[in-house]
Amino acid sequence: MKHTIQKRKLGNSNLEVSALGLSCMGMSYGYGPAHDKQQMIQLLRSAVELGVTFFDTAEAYGPYINEELLGEALAPFRSEVVIATKFGFKFNAEAGQSGMDSRPEHIKAVAEAALKRLKTDVIDLFYQHRVDPGVPIEDVAGAVKELIQEGKVKHFGLSEAGAQTIRRAHAVQPVTALQSEYSLWWREPEKEIIPTLEELGIGFVPFSPLGKGFLTGAIDANTKFDSADFRNVVPRFSEENRKTNQALVDLLGKIAQERNATSAQIALAWLLAQKRWIVPIPGTTKLNRLQENIGAAAITLTDDDLKEINTAVSNIEVQGDRYPAHLQKRVDR
Repeated sequence: MKHTIQKRKLGNSNLEVSALGLSCMGMSYGYGPAHDKQQMIQLLRSAVELGVTFFDTAEAYGPYINEELLGEALAPFRSEVVIATKFGFKFNAEAGQSGMDSRPEHIKAVAEAALKRLKTDVIDLFYQHRVDPGVPIEDVAGAVKELIQEGKVKHFGLSEAGAQTIRRAHAVQPVTALQSEYSLWWREPEKEIIPTLEELGIGFVPFSPLGKGFLTGAIDANTKFDSADFRNVVPRFSEENRKTNQALVDLLGKIAQERNATSAQIALAWLLAQKRWIVPIPGTTKLNRLQENIGAAAITLTDDDLKEINTAVSNIEVQGDRYPAHLQKRVDR
């Protein structure tokens, strides 16, 4: 029997998805070696059974293998799910990712390749993975607009774009969703991004809504990461900063205990309570974590809860940048 999770619409678009999506990157890439393919197919199918209808991938995850994984796992449920993927990087056999490429002809080539890997005839949501300073955003939006007219893509998204870029893109082809990092320990989007999205009627898809795992309480100053785990180079995850940032996790734990929930569930419920057009996409490779995350959609935080969290969080200064300098350059702010 399929479960259902409450649904949300991404901004003014007609794109309706489960209130929590699933980021699939970590299944193939980023947090150590790729996981066993059959186990991940099972996990993706369990997510569908549990009511998740929104799945996030990218050609960059692997590269390519994460899209292939989703294509195989979700083929039996294709009409019931929304698949988001991304374009915007170049790859070569030796170096893997080798810079950005959002030229219109490249975007179209990526779309064709992604359709094959995803075993589908349409991409529900096609994001520019990072803003390419070498290509005017109007040209990018125009290329996706043509793909939408051809019926190969349904919706256009941006990732980590700044307010001006969002406005310029939206004027050419309405943007359905912006994907950027947002959580209790990265609240920068509240300054300019969220008001811009609200004004234009664009949905917000926070990635790393659990602070790359930190807000779950499962990571502390003594945690050792796999050598292939990119958290090793993230300043916020240095041992010293993890010690300092523990205060935020302790606070979440205290509130979670009062609510008979977990820290992760409170962190996700807080995001859901910010705007009704916010759809977080926590990633996981474990069924019990998936079930736990989905449980957050059933938690309603009261105004008093939100005040308590905001007051307490405003007294905690999170230490360390969220990206090392070379990756920060790719953020369009």
